[in-house]
Amino acid sequence: MVTSAASAVPRLVVAAPSSGSGKTTVATGLMAALTGRGLAVSPHKVGPDYIDPGYHALATGRVGRNLDAYLCGPELVGPLFLHGARGCDIAVVEGVMGLYDGAAGEGELASTAQVAKLLGAPVVLVVDASAQSRSVAALVHGFVSWDPEVRVGGVILNKVGSDRHEVMLREALESVGVPVLGALRRAPQVGVPSRHLGLVPVAERQSAAVDAVAAMAAQVADGCDLEALVRLARGAGPLGATAWEPGEAPDGTGTRVAVAAGAAFTFSYAEHSELLTAAGAEVVPFDPLQDEELPEGTAGLVVGGGFPEVYASELSANEPLRKAVAELALSGAPVAAECAGLLYLCRELDGLPMCGVLDATARMSQRLTLGYRDAVAVSDSVLAGAGTRMRGHEFHRTVVEPGAGAAPAWGMRTPERRVEGFVERGVHASYLHTHWAAEPGVARRFVERCRTS
Repeated sequence: MVTSAASAVPRLVVAAPSSGSGKTTVATGLMAALTGRGLAVSPHKVGPDYIDPGYHALATGRVGRNLDAYLCGPELVGPLFLHGARGCDIAVVEGVMGLYDGAAGEGELASTAQVAKLLGAPVVLVVDASAQSRSVAALVHGFVSWDPEVRVGGVILNKVGSDRHEVMLREALESVGVPVLGALRRAPQVGVPSRHLGLVPVAERQSAAVDAVAAMAAQVADGCDLEALVRLARGAGPLGATAWEPGEAPDGTGTRVAVAAGAAFTFSYAEHSELLTAAGAEVVPFDPLQDEELPEGTAGLVVGGGFPEVYASELSANEPLRKAVAELALSGAPVAAECAGLLYLCRELDGLPMCGVLDATARMSQRLTLGYRDAVAVSDSVLAGAGTRMRGHEFHRTVVEPGAGAAPAWGMRTPERRVEGFVERGVHASYLHTHWAAEPGVARRFVERCRTS
């Protein structure tokens, strides 16, 4: 599933010493500022994050895409990057956590540093300078020298308190030999509200999100040397990879697959719909908060991640759609439900009626479940045959009881051995988020089952 041309698309990675340093503000603002200057900007995010790419898409007018070396394997990082960057003048990649933080116990795997090396991309380090002056030099020196294969091409100082503070920081960094490419003052107006799983998604903020992205763009344009950043990106050489392709749709396409969207179901990877389309599906989005019927002719249903717990009352009140989903599942049609989708298929969520497809209940929890998982399919399903191994990611503050059905979906090899999820009739429901580009047969199998069920 690749094409045969290498690419030298200009690119840079926006990273930081730790979470909370301002990566999202800088990366999103840079994307928007460059787009405002007439450049076609390709937005990317390291890791399994679904929310930041929504802001990236708003900033650039292009689909935000993830680059995850754990979920997809290091060998797919370059091809997936080139797939997303087709036709673009420049690509901006937002990192995850701290520059060198990756999958627990796996060394550099899935870290921003690893992705930067796989892309041959220079790194711009965003440093929260709010509580330091001369010490910033020691901090930056440590990150620059830790891995000689990671090229830190510049620093952007964030949360600078005053002109005098900026002078002190710049003087300290002269000894490190890394150029300062920007200095941003504290600016509350660019803040994005958070809740139990991170930032509030774009789909839930609408005009407020547009205003926030515009403020980020203005701050970056005013405080950063955009020309120097573009020159740095253009210094990245040819990438020795070929662009990923989802494949070509077979003759007789048009099997209708409904995909949940709207404010309650915002988590999805762009490649999933592309793979479904390539497998012969007509992908039709619908909003469970608004639509009282599934799209006409629905042969299969995909309900991905999101925040049904925030919209439990509204989802429960849409009884006609809940019944339609239950009837579709009862008919044996393929249904793939992931995390939020799992909750929606339960009998109830926080005491409110849901679709009742699964004899299980869901509730909010104080405990955050977070991390990569190495999984194997326990039961034959519409997505995978028993024994299929996939890597995934869990990220939720809810609990489903029981945690697995008589035919579980996955057996978790890491971090602990347990079974999880439900396979019933044509339903595959699980907490596990997976990236289908790592196993394209998942989409093909699903669409084929839609045709024959």
